[in-house]
Amino acid sequence: MDLGELNVTAAFGPQHGMRGDKQDNMVETEDALDPRHGIPVFSLYGKVRYPTDAMLDRFDVLLVDLQDIGTRIYTYVTTLAYLIDACAAAGKAIRVLDRPNPAGRPIEGSILEPGWESFVGAGPIMMRHGLTFGELARWIVDYRGHDIDLEVIAMDGYRPEVGPGFGWPVMELPWINPSPNAASLNMARCFPGTVLLEGTTLSEGRGTTVSLEVVGAPDIDFERVLARMRAEHADWTEGALIRPCWFEPTFHKHAGRLCSGLQIHTDHHGYRHDRFKPYRLIALLLKAVRSEYSDYPIWRDFPYEYETERLAIDLLSGCTVLREWVDDPEARPGDLELRLSADEAQWAETTAGLRLY
Repeated sequence: MDLGELNVTAAFGPQHGMRGDKQDNMVETEDALDPRHGIPVFSLYGKVRYPTDAMLDRFDVLLVDLQDIGTRIYTYVTTLAYLIDACAAAGKAIRVLDRPNPAGRPIEGSILEPGWESFVGAGPIMMRHGLTFGELARWIVDYRGHDIDLEVIAMDGYRPEVGPGFGWPVMELPWINPSPNAASLNMARCFPGTVLLEGTTLSEGRGTTVSLEVVGAPDIDFERVLARMRAEHADWTEGALIRPCWFEPTFHKHAGRLCSGLQIHTDHHGYRHDRFKPYRLIALLLKAVRSEYSDYPIWRDFPYEYETERLAIDLLSGCTVLREWVDDPEARPGDLELRLSADEAQWAETTAGLRLY
């Protein structure tokens, strides 16, 4: 392809590597030299996660072409924020090639609280933020007050309100994994809720072919859990098919052990995009596990995205509210609903003027 006077001088790779090959969290990628183009490929998930001055000196305009999946904790969002901060400070321009948000327009969850920023939380962003990557870039610039040459190259014909894709143009674009465990449109829709499982001892399906579409454990009866969920707040289980299942992870949590579990299906005729609330669904599931198995060690205490002091579940939810609600035997779904609905209304108002479609 003839690029005229355009000179490609370097490339940058986020978590999972520029080629999307790294499997798990905290699996780093080294800098490399691209054998075809002879340019350096800098890793933004290796020795550094924030671009260095030497990296910034390689270019005048940064072209961002990343497929987000619509959830705050997906680290491409944080990498985008770091790149915007660095380019603003260095006087570099950014062009974002916008892409569909496979989770669509619905907003759900809580907004990250001050003090809970991390590599899975770049700022006070809603868990299921409802924005495209280009719109999110506009929010970052606006929130941080940057004076930067940012241009979003908008999509043509993007219709996030139209089914069956509701944001992803089904049968127009193929699904290509943006990272190894983002294996389907169904995963992207479930992810704003199922990602919370990374902060628990329950399996989120890593080591299976349906990561972040299932939940399970060898010592819990999930049919019993599902019955408790429906008895406690059936509304939060609507919109998708929740199917009892069994699976055996080949690696990661509970490797080699048969797990009772549940699989979430948004890939069938009964899916209701406006009714499906994955964050509430998984919150209710955790509450049901705590209610049915009061002494079960739900919360996983381990280094998560370079954090060693704070629990992963709190980093993921962006505060302690979810964990405290699950552990409080007196707390009911309506108590959590008050917090979530207030944050969702606030985020909707904040981002209304940033939407391009």
